[in-house]
Amino acid sequence: MAWRPIALLLALILPGVARADLVYVLNSADATISVLDATTRQERNRIPVLREPHHMVVTPDGASLLVADSGGNEVFYLNPTTGEVLRRAPVSNPYHLEFSPDGRFLVIASLRRGQVDVLDARTLELRARFRPGDKPSHVAFSPDSRMVYVTIQGDGAVAAFDLTTLTQAWIQPVGPEPAGIIWHRGKLVLGIMGSTHFVTLDPGTREVAEAFTLGRGAHTIYPAPDGQALFATSRVDSRVAEVDPETLTVRRWWPIPGGPDCLAFDPQGRVWMTLRWSGRVAVLDPEADTVETMRVGRSPHGIFYKPLGLGADFALAQPGAVSGTRPMAAPLPGRPGLAPPPPVAIVPGSIPLLPAALRRAP
Repeated sequence: MAWRPIALLLALILPGVARADLVYVLNSADATISVLDATTRQERNRIPVLREPHHMVVTPDGASLLVADSGGNEVFYLNPTTGEVLRRAPVSNPYHLEFSPDGRFLVIASLRRGQVDVLDARTLELRARFRPGDKPSHVAFSPDSRMVYVTIQGDGAVAAFDLTTLTQAWIQPVGPEPAGIIWHRGKLVLGIMGSTHFVTLDPGTREVAEAFTLGRGAHTIYPAPDGQALFATSRVDSRVAEVDPETLTVRRWWPIPGGPDCLAFDPQGRVWMTLRWSGRVAVLDPEADTVETMRVGRSPHGIFYKPLGLGADFALAQPGAVSGTRPMAAPLPGRPGLAPPPPVAIVPGSIPLLPAALRRAP
């Protein structure tokens, strides 16, 4: 059954349910969180934080949205349905953060302090601290929650940590400035931001192989919730690509000016993304082949889409919630076929796209 009709029905019969999907955007340079109405594309309000929010993650029960304020050394727990700040807690320089798939640990990469912290997911008690190198950046887990992998941006490497023994297992060079990383079908896939391509890393053999080329500032990669595609970003050349999950080849790509960074997905298969350099959010509709943008705060980074009336299942499966690193127990149903896609058109205020014939793999 399609997600959208259920959501609309719940909105009508449950007076306490918000009547619009919400999109949360972390404005790193403004120390605020923009809350957008996904239907009207308007900003409903801004939530002040302390200094510099970058990433966020949904708690394992789906009840809270955990926002990391790296400059303020705190995490904020938000009610994802209302945006209400539920509580705050001190955490050392939380830049990127992820919960292990089994929900036991919260692992934090501290970009400025060069540390990787393993916390108890429930109490936030520090269980282990590692100093693997310069600029720990992004986090991914093995599906069994035994291993956690962190890109070490300043040293051009990936470090692996064993969560059963709380020890560092190994470190492997992968290329200049590795950034976003995911577990994908037995291997790690990560962006090499100091170059133009993404690579795979076999965690068993530690073999590194080039996967595909996208453009300068190859940054991060996210699996779509239906499991039918991966989406990757290039921040410098400002591109977003749809990648075949089987072959890791680029199916098609879109030029989207402004430095596309973090991604989230809505139930209709649209891709929401922050544009770091232009202070905007873009919405890509891969079927209609359109992109529209809206203004938010300065240097927007993390983004999360909260569907109307839908519970934790959709939220937890969204790569926008967990930066693409949590393996899904099962693929979500395919995107709903509510209506045939509209003809190719440019939405007012949107970015014109190149003709499809010109958007071959870079």
